[in-house]
Amino acid sequence: MKTVVISGASAGIGRACAEYFARAGFQVIAGARRSESLKEISQKISSESGSKVLAHSLDVCDQYSIDSFASFVFKNCHAPDVVINNAGMAAGVDPIASAKAEDWQRMLDTNVMGLLRFTRAFLPSMLEKKKGHIVNISSIAGHHSYAGGGVYAGTKHAVKAIGESLRLELNGTPIRVTAISPGMVETEFSKVRFNDQEKAKAVYKGMTPLTANDIAECVLFAAQRPAHVNIDDIIIMPTDQASIYKVHREN
Repeated sequence: MKTVVISGASAGIGRACAEYFARAGFQVIAGARRSESLKEISQKISSESGSKVLAHSLDVCDQYSIDSFASFVFKNCHAPDVVINNAGMAAGVDPIASAKAEDWQRMLDTNVMGLLRFTRAFLPSMLEKKKGHIVNISSIAGHHSYAGGGVYAGTKHAVKAIGESLRLELNGTPIRVTAISPGMVETEFSKVRFNDQEKAKAVYKGMTPLTANDIAECVLFAAQRPAHVNIDDIIIMPTDQASIYKVHREN
């Protein structure tokens, strides 16, 4: 049985990935900071899919937490077949001149350092076993920047660069590297960003956004390609979103 490990799996895209991979017959090892919620979700997915879903607390901003999670993973497999770097966040929409430094730090620690730490926890075992697939959940913001999103977009540009560097470093090995770059997806993302439910709802007003399931389906598709096929990047947008700047909304 193949094994997938997922960060940030207690909600949104991470949870949807856990569901899709479990239904596809993978052993899922899910990590998130909200450990109680994660445990309940994992039990529910296990029951519904018939596949084994294991849960362990994980904070990608904490090296000790990552080490603990990795030890748990290695008790259940020699090396994961798929590593999904899903944990990520945005904080605020303030311009750089007035934004809070602590918001910058949270985004950098989670989106960049967290991804690097989580990847490095499993990459040596993948190299040893000569197998594996790293999937980074990025964003359209990794391709285009926008006012009020300078640091968030900067972190996602970093994710793009890290993935490209990994492909170069791993060239000649069987290990694949994929980025998934969604446009507007309705999850808890905007609620966390604004810390305001009404502002979060307004982001998607008058348009039909992507769902977490839309993204999970793309992740599973990339992971199930033949070994000689690497999906470098999937940019997936709602039909109502033509670019990061242009969104059609019904009145």
